[in-house]
Amino acid sequence: MQRKSFGLVIAVLAGISAQASGPAISTLAAKPAAERAIIQPAADGHAAVPQAGNPSGYFYVPPPGQAVNTSHPDQVIGKGTPASCTSAAVVQAGGIIRFNCGSKPVTILMKATAQIPNTSSSVVLDGGGLVTLSGGGSRRILFSDTCLGKWSTQDCVNQPTPKIVVQNITFEDGYAGTHQVTCTTNSPPCWYGGVNGGGAIYVEGGQFKAVNSSFIGNQCYGDGPDLGGAAIRVLAQYDNRPVYITSDTFAGGRCSNGGALSSIDVQWDVLNSVFTGNKATGWGANPPSRGTAGGGSGGAIYNDGTNYGTLIAGTTMSGNTATEGGGAIFYVLDSGKGRLTIDDSHLANNTSGQFQTFPGIFDDTDGHHGPPAMINSTDS
Repeated sequence: MQRKSFGLVIAVLAGISAQASGPAISTLAAKPAAERAIIQPAADGHAAVPQAGNPSGYFYVPPPGQAVNTSHPDQVIGKGTPASCTSAAVVQAGGIIRFNCGSKPVTILMKATAQIPNTSSSVVLDGGGLVTLSGGGSRRILFSDTCLGKWSTQDCVNQPTPKIVVQNITFEDGYAGTHQVTCTTNSPPCWYGGVNGGGAIYVEGGQFKAVNSSFIGNQCYGDGPDLGGAAIRVLAQYDNRPVYITSDTFAGGRCSNGGALSSIDVQWDVLNSVFTGNKATGWGANPPSRGTAGGGSGGAIYNDGTNYGTLIAGTTMSGNTATEGGGAIFYVLDSGKGRLTIDDSHLANNTSGQFQTFPGIFDDTDGHHGPPAMINSTDS
């Protein structure tokens, strides 16, 4: 059966040309990485990590959502100076990766998108709180698609690896300029609307989490009913395991849908994080209204699919906007089990341009419109 395209992607900030795209794609090599259930806010030997996430968020983070121990890296990028930390070094590295670029913050302008092969076991990028990877407003920064190349399982999107972790790092000015694909064939390039969206990071299959990281000013193509995820687009994670967003900050993202996050058939656990000033810029919703290109829902988060839930806990969401529905969150469960739950969180001033079922939220659970499950939370 052909996979239905639900999600949304990506918009362009004013002044950025819609012609921009990510030219070269290089390979982030595969090396094994051991994961431990500990919280490690900064890599050993680095200065303190600048604050990411909600400083007032204290929701419990289970071991799978915590940071990875990177005290024994497989590779260290840089030799102690900013000049030694290059884009080429990033795209060629693999396994547990740390940076040695000096004692001050450094921005690495990516000259190619780093691509993680589907044969990788684990890839961990730990910026030590000092590293920013920039797409320069012209390319996506990190890409992984388990349906590219030889499949390790019968269903290419349902394979356990790569396990991808980004932590203590900033992704800035990423851009994915691909239009939404319209397909009539049942083939991997057509699934979920095609390989589009994810201005900073695109992940299909395997497993992914982001910890103690910031996503600033990322963007994607500006319209399309299923395009989404200015910062991160995730599709079909292994065995429907959660994508953890732990102590992260998302600001200034622009997408057709999902000004920060976008997904199809994905369970999200968003913990102790901050979403501010993100925008869904498309117009016409999904399916598109006559005469429109579609999109415009989920100012910060756009979720769609079957048998999944979304937990927002210990998190603040403010000043996010959508031209269509869900200024903060657009959540549609087409069928199966799942629910949108807001726990110990605070939402304010999230503007839904056309429709909502709760302030700043559109919640459609198996055809029933209403509020999400609100636990010790406020929304105004």
